[in-house]
Amino acid sequence: MLSLTGLTRRYGSLTALDSVSLRLAPGARHAVIGPNGAGKTTLLNLIAGTERPTHGSVVLDGRDLTRTAPARRARRGIARSFQQPSVIAELTVLDNVVLAGWRHRTAHTGGGAGARALFRTGVRRRQRAEAAHRQLAAVGLAGYADHPASSLSHGQRRLLDLAAALATRPRVLLLDEPAAGLTDRDVNRLLEVLGGLPDDVAMLLVEHHTEVVSELADTVTVLVDGRELVAGPVQTALNHQAVRDAYLGTGADAGAEPGGAP
Repeated sequence: MLSLTGLTRRYGSLTALDSVSLRLAPGARHAVIGPNGAGKTTLLNLIAGTERPTHGSVVLDGRDLTRTAPARRARRGIARSFQQPSVIAELTVLDNVVLAGWRHRTAHTGGGAGARALFRTGVRRRQRAEAAHRQLAAVGLAGYADHPASSLSHGQRRLLDLAAALATRPRVLLLDEPAAGLTDRDVNRLLEVLGGLPDDVAMLLVEHHTEVVSELADTVTVLVDGRELVAGPVQTALNHQAVRDAYLGTGADAGAEPGGAP
């Protein structure tokens, strides 16, 4: 379904990502880990389209998206959550989720006044609101639906960001450190939500917490200095000596060596 071939991103003399290739089939559960500065977020940026590669390609279902804008990639089914939650603080929690799903389905209106007019359409808004309430219940935010998003804690905003991403009904879900800043209870909720993703949705997870990676992913790519170090089944990769050396040599991302608790 998703094919990344030789993705490279350079900033002047700095190479943030160096010829990384990856293939995700429908339903894949794949993680990307590595020390800070390994190129993990850059990889997600290149897939989502917020950055363009110096070399290489991003192909979804045989369609080359390498030079395609982020909004069009979203319409093709690529959704993303961010390290810093991307929520609209002045809207209610519910409206953040409604709008996320609505924009995904009505982008052909050209946005602006057209999108706002559709947003106000009574029947459609009720349908979207019902779906949004279900998404909020799934991430444990049902009781906050009418609260302004600005009133949420950092961890709650992360869960709202996830609910908004899921509202687009993605085919490929990109997650950038979704467990960061969450309480133990919220991490458990996160694992429950992501563990229940539809079988045809592919998930690409960047995460420092190796126990979260072990719980959610089947396979993993380890990046170091922008290059692929190891790729394969999660436990095999985490226990690989080169991976352990890379983490121990730079201070493990989560404060512990791979396979252990952060």
